[in-house]
Amino acid sequence: MSQTTSATVEQAIEAFQAGSPLLVHDAEDREGETDLIYPAEAVSSEAVSRLRNDAGGLICVALSHDVANAFDLAYMDEIIDHPASDGHDLGYDSRSSFSLTVNHRDTYTGITDDDRALTITELAHAASTADELDFADEFRAPGHVHLLRAAPGLLAERQGHTELGVALANAAELSPAVVVCEMLDDQTGGALSPDDARAYAERHGFPYLEGAQIIETLA
Repeated sequence: MSQTTSATVEQAIEAFQAGSPLLVHDAEDREGETDLIYPAEAVSSEAVSRLRNDAGGLICVALSHDVANAFDLAYMDEIIDHPASDGHDLGYDSRSSFSLTVNHRDTYTGITDDDRALTITELAHAASTADELDFADEFRAPGHVHLLRAAPGLLAERQGHTELGVALANAAELSPAVVVCEMLDDQTGGALSPDDARAYAERHGFPYLEGAQIIETLA
């Protein structure tokens, strides 16, 4: 895999099954961002450190629509009773995927790498046992891990990193919970360019995918 080519979706799925992170660029006419994406069940404190230092965006856990429903996790704009939640004019989509922010109840502050890794891996476990678990018994809100709800129709309905990541987890037969974090450029202050994201993927041996590849293969 060179800096100018992408991995195949099949290669990415195999890497995901092995716990490897992926880099996924959504589309130039959407956010135009590359996210570093992990299967939530494979996240360690070292992985949280990589997400903080190498990606630099917001560390979120995307959950499938069915799991979010099982845990009664509404969209944040439906939860907030404040005028600031009105009038979402997003340039890249019709709505945000944000839901609650949470910490696992066994964390202390919730913000350390160890605490966030615990919250994230427990979210993966919860997503795999959604019918057997009382969400509020395990997690408290507000917290330091942002939850995202995937669209009901997944890629057929929305093509954000939330849906792209969950679709890859489904294809890999993993828990429908993935960590997504935008890769930012320390020099420009903007999103890391696709070329620089590919170069990062090459240096670290991580698969790089364009969102269109995932949509074409898995939608």
